[in-house]
This record gives sequence, C-alpha cells and structure tokens, in this order.
Amino acid sequence: MVRKLVERELTSEGPMRAGDARGKRRTVTVNVGESPIAWLHARGHLETRLFEAGEALRRDYERAQLAANVTMRWDPVRAKTTGDQGLTATERQVAAKARFDAALAEAGKGLEDVLWRVVCAGEGLPEAEKSLGWPARSGKLVLKLALERVADFYRIE
Repeated sequence: MVRKLVERELTSEGPMRAGDARGKRRTVTVNVGESPIAWLHARGHLETRLFEAGEALRRDYERAQLAANVTMRWDPVRAKTTGDQGLTATERQVAAKARFDAALAEAGKGLEDVLWRVVCAGEGLPEAEKSLGWPARSGKLVLKLALERVADFYRIE
C-alpha cells in the first residue's frame, strides 16, 4: 500500500478539501493512497475475510484492464516469468475479466454498484452512498453483504 499523507483541516462536516479558505482549525492527516476497504479493515470495520475478497476482486479488475485508459499507454513491458502458468497476456486478461464478471454476478443485482464504486474505483463510502441515493451510513452494511458473497465466490475462508 502506498502512503500519500495529506494534512486536511477538520470542519463540522468532516475534513476540509484543499483550497477552502477559513480560519485555522484542527487538522487531520489522511493517507489518500489507502483504499476505502483498507481503511475500513485497518479500523476494525471489515473482517479480514471480506478485505481479502475485496482485494481479490480489485486485482481481477486491474488484471482485466477494465479501468478507463488514455490513448498512449506508458506501462512497462513485463518480462516473462515462471508464474504465468502457460497463459499468454491476453488469456490472463480474459480469465481475469471472466472471474470479475462472475464475482459481480455472485454478489447479485443491486450490490455490484457499491462493489465497483468502493472496491474498484476507490470511491469512499459516503460518496458512494450519495451517488447511489442511499441513506447515510447504509453503505457499510450493503458493502459487507456484497463482500460476503464475493468471498464465497473466491472461496476465501
């Protein structure tokens, strides 16, 4: 996990974003490189099994290269290693996409939205709840239900 520590000022609504100009108040240090599920896990809000399920889903999302791309790719060329199990890069990408789609299908209709937003896109729970039109503080429960199903899919004990 990458540590990108940023100092943010606290307001009654939560951390103030950079660029807001108000009187000096209390501040908090935030690791913006930490994923939302890593944050929940580190603070005891998410069991290790559910955290590992989320990380497995995120790995498949990244291996399938489902994130938006720019025209030019500057990714380093990977050297062939012994761990590729005889699959070509394209076959590994297709397999990851199939696992990702199957994991979302296992989560069920209505739960894939919160999974994608929080686990794959790295959106915080409050932002995901607001985007989905859910009541505040309901996202954690729904995310846990979705991650339980994903953990069963990936056979994580």
